[in-house]
Amino acid sequence: QVQLVESGGGLVQPGGSLRLSCAASGFTFSSYAMNWYRQAPGKERELVAAITSAGGNTRYADSVKGRFTISRDNAKNTVYLQMNSLKPEDTAVYYCKARSAYGKEYWGQGTQVTVSS
Repeated sequence: QVQLVESGGGLVQPGGSLRLSCAASGFTFSSYAMNWYRQAPGKERELVAAITSAGGNTRYADSVKGRFTISRDNAKNTVYLQMNSLKPEDTAVYYCKARSAYGKEYWGQGTQVTVSS
């Protein structure tokens, strides 16, 4: 049974920080690129950050560049998203996605991040 379980979401004030985690099981984590997506109410899902299978390359949406950092620990089968200087516009459900080189994909259930005073 493949599982991607996000954690670390919650309510934070503008300017604050959160670290999201996504724990993977049931597949060869180290062979998969990992992505973080987010979806706000009434908006389309957008790619936030991506990291290659070995962690050697990362990409970010322009809206989060310089504030968010994606990383992974293949020994722990976990990918992280460190979110700093959070803004109300970052409020969304954040989803973890795994993708193999040949196109197989797995999605987590998401975790809510709310940035509000």
